[in-house]
Amino acid sequence: HHNGITTAMKELGLDPDSQLVIVDEVNDNDYDKIANAVDTLVAADCNIVFAISFGYMQAVADKAAEYPDVIFSHATGYMSNDTNFNNYFGRIYQARYLAGVAAGLKSLETGNNNLGYVSAYGTEYAETCSGINGFTLGAQSVNPDAKVYVKELGTWADEVNESAFAKELIQNYNCGVISQHCDSAQPQIAAENAGVFGCGYNSDMTADAPNAHLTAAIWHWDVYYKTALEAAMACDTADQFVDKMGGSAYYGGLKEGFVGISPLNEATVAPGTQAAIDAVSELITSGEWDVFSGVKLHVNVNTDGTVSVDQADEALVDNAGNEIVAAGGPSVEDSVITGSMNYFVAGVEEA
Repeated sequence: HHNGITTAMKELGLDPDSQLVIVDEVNDNDYDKIANAVDTLVAADCNIVFAISFGYMQAVADKAAEYPDVIFSHATGYMSNDTNFNNYFGRIYQARYLAGVAAGLKSLETGNNNLGYVSAYGTEYAETCSGINGFTLGAQSVNPDAKVYVKELGTWADEVNESAFAKELIQNYNCGVISQHCDSAQPQIAAENAGVFGCGYNSDMTADAPNAHLTAAIWHWDVYYKTALEAAMACDTADQFVDKMGGSAYYGGLKEGFVGISPLNEATVAPGTQAAIDAVSELITSGEWDVFSGVKLHVNVNTDGTVSVDQADEALVDNAGNEIVAAGGPSVEDSVITGSMNYFVAGVEEA
């Protein structure tokens, strides 16, 4: 987030050294501290306040009402108003799908169909659930026999168990590729130490696990911050912000360059991975196809290095056998992906 905001500011001719005020290390379970942090920023004459943790949502919503002359923008969550307060997130499930393609191709190369996933949460949150599902469908697009075993942390950060759970997935479930929904590189380090492979999250973790890491689903936060700052600069008053943003919820994806994957680790990825990911990316960015529809991709890396991608009308089914989207049907709605998705797709098992 810091890299994103400073990059965006510089591109717009703003000076992060003099025009960026930061209050950090604010516990997102402490309403009073969050509210006090906002008061501090408003007192410092900040025109727009970004809040970058899910738990800040209620306090920021209340403060947006208290300070109508200040713009508020909250990462993740669902609260907003019609004037000076929006939320922002992205289609990270699309990037997860691409990482799944890399993982699936590696599973084919190694002959091991079992993939592991260390996740902060499971179906309790649509964010983690959609990520797991996207990764699984991506892996299955190249390896239909791929299975993803999920181990839930029950918290957003726990480096000890992030490592321990990855080890458990490797040892007890024979997982040959470890993915994750947590910020530290501990699952990737555990994969490296065990001689298997992995896909990180939020940052390029190749330096942490050079012999294991394939790629990571990542964010390009500068894309959003530049968009939001441009909208704020175009406002005469704060109550115009949501209108200038085109609505109260920003939800960009691969098309906008908001999400993506880190550079492939050429030392570890299977042959043809880049070509396969490029082909899938084109379908998503063009708007021709999206992940959670009743059309599934079948991606094949040919012996000459070329890639073929077939689209087939196949129902999206959860791991209890329930049909979510009929064969040929459109993708599930954004409101489901961001708010109410509470099922795992077929091929996901809880470890």
